[in-house]
Amino acid sequence: MLDPKSPSLPPLPTVKEWKKIVNPFTKPSQAKALWQIVNSLGAYLALWVAMYFTLSVSFWLTFAIALLAGGLLVRVFIIFHDCGHGSFFKSKRANNIVGFICGILTFTPYAHWKWEHAVHHSAAGDLDRRGTGDVWTMTVEEYLSSPRWKRLTYRGMRNPFVLFFLAPLYLFLIRERFTTPGAKKSYRRSVWLMNTAIFSLAAVLIAIYGWLPYLLIQLTTIAVAATSGVWLFYVQHQFEGVYWEREEDWDFTAAALEGSSFYKLPKVLQWFSGNIGYHHIHHLSSRIPNYHLEECHNSHDIFQSVEPLTLKKGFQSLSYRLWDEKERKLVGFSHIKGLARTPGLQKAS
Repeated sequence: MLDPKSPSLPPLPTVKEWKKIVNPFTKPSQAKALWQIVNSLGAYLALWVAMYFTLSVSFWLTFAIALLAGGLLVRVFIIFHDCGHGSFFKSKRANNIVGFICGILTFTPYAHWKWEHAVHHSAAGDLDRRGTGDVWTMTVEEYLSSPRWKRLTYRGMRNPFVLFFLAPLYLFLIRERFTTPGAKKSYRRSVWLMNTAIFSLAAVLIAIYGWLPYLLIQLTTIAVAATSGVWLFYVQHQFEGVYWEREEDWDFTAAALEGSSFYKLPKVLQWFSGNIGYHHIHHLSSRIPNYHLEECHNSHDIFQSVEPLTLKKGFQSLSYRLWDEKERKLVGFSHIKGLARTPGLQKAS
């Protein structure tokens, strides 16, 4: 990641400097937004029609199309995500309407998610403000001083099968059906309104497809999209060299450029993921729509200094489990075997 102390790299820009750089890219393009609706939402709906006609031909053909639909649903979620940031369209009303429609398709309550995600953006990389809209990450000391039941729970939650298959399905099918404690009345209302819209659409599709074909298609699609989405979110904030600081030392610019990855994907995967691999740019300014992220990244040398995270390095991040505050890096469980005997932490051994 970008190191402000390295003589070979430029220093981190001031807030005034980076705002001047990104400002031209925060202006939404109605033409690009409408085209994305056509090639994303339009294509996704077209695949559902195609799956209806292939049911009588071959289940495996329908299943293959459902896998592709899952990939497109990731892109639909990025549109939903941009609408939540108010960046997809210039019009607030257009953002809210399209965001709500995308929320029905992605099983995510728009207003409630928008609130939680704003908390994530305000606290990403802050060790003292973890817990909302992020992946559960403990420090080494927290883990070693936790009771056995909590450590076992944490290990289970950080298991790749749980984290990238069971957890995504739970998140989108069950967790998003309920409100977060402390949510305002308007956010609670948005959850119940979205649940009503989702179940109503499901009833219509079951009447058209039959309950078993609908479940097979919908679960396949959601599983692909949810797993892909959670993986993208994970690798955007869990990678070698990631930035974490206590609140008193936390810096917004550093958290964006060093605490969010530049996940460099092959062009086809970049398209399906809606350019969200340029996550360092997105966290620097969430007002930049996805269709301007790459252009913004290429516009200034400061962004070129951010080390890209490749597919190979991304998969290596699976070994990271805890944050070591002393060494200032993510580590695996093997790292703590000897630390459990450290004076003052024997209780956790």
